[in-house]
Amino acid sequence: MVNESPQGSPQGTPGRRPRMTRRGRLALGAGLVVVVAAAVLVPLLLLKEPPAPPPPEKPVMLLIPEGWRASQVYEAVDKAVKAPPGTARRIAESGTLKLPDDALGNPEGFLFPATYPVYRKTTARGLLDYMVRTAGERFGPDRAVTAAGRGGVSLYQAVTIASVVQAEADTPEDMGKVARVVHNRLAQGMALQMDSTLNYGLGRSTLDTSHADTRMDNPYNTYNRQGLPPTPIGNPGEQAMRAARTPPPGDWLYFVTVRPGDTRFTADYAEHQRNVQEFNEQRAAAPN
Repeated sequence: MVNESPQGSPQGTPGRRPRMTRRGRLALGAGLVVVVAAAVLVPLLLLKEPPAPPPPEKPVMLLIPEGWRASQVYEAVDKAVKAPPGTARRIAESGTLKLPDDALGNPEGFLFPATYPVYRKTTARGLLDYMVRTAGERFGPDRAVTAAGRGGVSLYQAVTIASVVQAEADTPEDMGKVARVVHNRLAQGMALQMDSTLNYGLGRSTLDTSHADTRMDNPYNTYNRQGLPPTPIGNPGEQAMRAARTPPPGDWLYFVTVRPGDTRFTADYAEHQRNVQEFNEQRAAAPN
């Protein structure tokens, strides 16, 4: 009977350590190469920078000029956001914009003139909300009453006056004087007799107003109706609003722009008539 050692060698025979063949050594060597290569590649992959984020979207800028009427703003908003015509008007007339109670849901005067960014996701509702919110910030809810005229005027009345000032003043420097004329006429119970209000009621813009126009039954006809028009007649800027709230002192009751840059203010009606006559002569001599 032959006894075997744990290594399987016959007892008394020196133990032999197993040896790899040349093929085994090559196979093991290839495995080591693979393992080492993988160990090197993993850190390299981790060190690779992630893809750069896309550049921020560049908005299209929408300019709303001072004095634009709401109808003009609606059209510009629809075009800017590529909405069907009438979209902005329907939103404005829905009564959901946050306006002063006196506005009775009409945003005229509170679509603040400024330059607004328009992105791909911008909506007509978003733009209108932005304009109304900006008007509230610039006009200031804490300044709802001002002592610009006798007894003061409400915020809504101040915006209405500012819209008339914006439409009537030939230069920014004239705004304060135009506002003073409005306040003086209101204080004396005189009709404002402003062409700008009459034109707004007729949905037009012109320098030529006929006697027949001034006799029309229209709530914006301030020739035959006393007091302010029922609503603002456009969307005024901050300078017109400051003029409406704090006009300079003066006794002026009349004014006419004889020629661009030449607006004449006076408290004397006869002098005003002479200025109007000069204006008419200038208009008659101007080319069509």
